[in-house]
Amino acid sequence: MSNAKQTEQMREGNGFIAALDQSGGSTPKALRLYGIEEDAYNGEEEMFDLIHQMRARIIKSPAFTGEKVVGAILFEQTMDREIDGTPTATYLWEKRGVVPFLKIDKGLEAEENGVQLMKPIPNLDDLLSRAVKAGIFGTKERSVISAANVGGIKAIVDQQFELGMQVLSHGLVPILEPEVTISISDKDEAEQMLLAEILSHLDTVPEGKQVMLKLSLPTEPNRYKPLVDHPKVLKVVALSGGYSRDEANEKLAKNTGMIASFSRALTEGLSAQQSDVEFNAMLEEAITSIHAASVAG
Repeated sequence: MSNAKQTEQMREGNGFIAALDQSGGSTPKALRLYGIEEDAYNGEEEMFDLIHQMRARIIKSPAFTGEKVVGAILFEQTMDREIDGTPTATYLWEKRGVVPFLKIDKGLEAEENGVQLMKPIPNLDDLLSRAVKAGIFGTKERSVISAANVGGIKAIVDQQFELGMQVLSHGLVPILEPEVTISISDKDEAEQMLLAEILSHLDTVPEGKQVMLKLSLPTEPNRYKPLVDHPKVLKVVALSGGYSRDEANEKLAKNTGMIASFSRALTEGLSAQQSDVEFNAMLEEAITSIHAASVAG
């Protein structure tokens, strides 16, 4: 029953997906932006304790509910931890009404043909089985496009859909994320190639199954509308990709049916040094603005 409710919540998309999935490599930067320098902790264990405290503070904030935040993407260690004695994914859905997703990629290969494929994911079936038991609804897997290279973009979409099929076989919904770097000179051309390649792959999705897509905000508004309208696509979400929150919101609002899945743009301005009143007010302002942009189109 909850899975059907979660699917409906994603399909309706009356809000956005919070990306709370910074991993080992990006955690120090996320903590620095939150006001915690590297000399404040010793080793990975303390670092991950601090980032979990930050995520828990966000999730427990009065503003962080399914009314505006329809989903949240978690790092594996976050899935394995608890908030106030309740497993994180269970807490998200039962206490906040937010659909839980899990980041499953393990980083990127070196660039080749203008793209960075995902590194192999060891013991993926075991991880997906654990995710199902933990109450996870879907997964997210990121790779990066840095040039309008036909061969590279085909390779990246091939890999995304191959992994997506494995995720679907466990009853989970994959968020395929072939990110186009926003600063490249041929971004517009790369997006056109990516759109064509994704459309050609969607026919391989089994009947009765759907994928989600997480894409960079397009150069041309509504470029990805054919994906938004496709029967094999549950939802298309946008990453902020380095844009400020205001820039990302402005661009997102021009895209019909596309909702946000922001990370840095969501936590912009939050600080460990803020009182709970200050923190919650800042987060509410961010959530309200991102929600408005997500439903504007």
